[in-house]
Amino acid sequence: MEKFTALEQPSVCSKETTSITEQAIEANIIARHRVSKFRLVVLGLIALLPSFLMRPCYRLFFRYRIGKRVRIGFSIIDASRCVIEDDVQIGHLNFVLGVGKLSIGDHVRIGHLNIIRGGDEVRLGRYAEIKRVNEINSIPDPDVVNPVDPRFLLGPGSIITANHKIDFTDRVEIGRRSIIGGRNSSLWTHNRQRTLPITVGDFAYVGSEIRMAPGSAIPPRCIVGIGAVITGKIEAEGYLLGGVPAKPIKELSEDDKFLIEHRTRPDLPDDV
Repeated sequence: MEKFTALEQPSVCSKETTSITEQAIEANIIARHRVSKFRLVVLGLIALLPSFLMRPCYRLFFRYRIGKRVRIGFSIIDASRCVIEDDVQIGHLNFVLGVGKLSIGDHVRIGHLNIIRGGDEVRLGRYAEIKRVNEINSIPDPDVVNPVDPRFLLGPGSIITANHKIDFTDRVEIGRRSIIGGRNSSLWTHNRQRTLPITVGDFAYVGSEIRMAPGSAIPPRCIVGIGAVITGKIEAEGYLLGGVPAKPIKELSEDDKFLIEHRTRPDLPDDV
């Protein structure tokens, strides 16, 4: 049986250390991603191309992974790493800028005039939809006293309608088949010098002009009434929430429960 000296012996620990170091370097590159003027000019020129030419350019120049039957309008997509799965539709005049890691699941739809800016990660789950004129933004290098986790996670089958503002200077997680409905809602994770993550549970319906403060949470299978202000974590699954500050008002009827569990899109598979 062949023996190795201490110097010749294979080192599993060394390989593991190398792998961890590579992951740390990659994470640091993603976290530090900033769009340069030259890169922005190239992305702008690519945005003018028809979709069938745009896809190979993204693959060739930026190493984006783009699936089959993906349609991209006159939009700029800038990310350190980008994966777009099959059958995704992206409309016109969308700006995705300075994102570390961008993951778009299959059959996602992005409408027109949306801005997604900054953050370590943006993940849009399968069959999710962002309609139009939404601003989803993370402040770069925020002056805060706590560690931040700038990630925006939109669950499978969930929808963001129109004219909403979402700040993900800290983590924002919207669950499965939830709807940020109506118009003009604001979700905030930061105040002057501190951030806290916010969450929206599965099968939640959020009405127009609601406000979510840093650290707040909306429970699963609930409806949030128009103009409500969520200031903390609410643990009242299956209720109508409303007021300033918001609180449980009444338990949802069977008809209400049927509506919030109904498919958010006609083509939504049963397993989403």
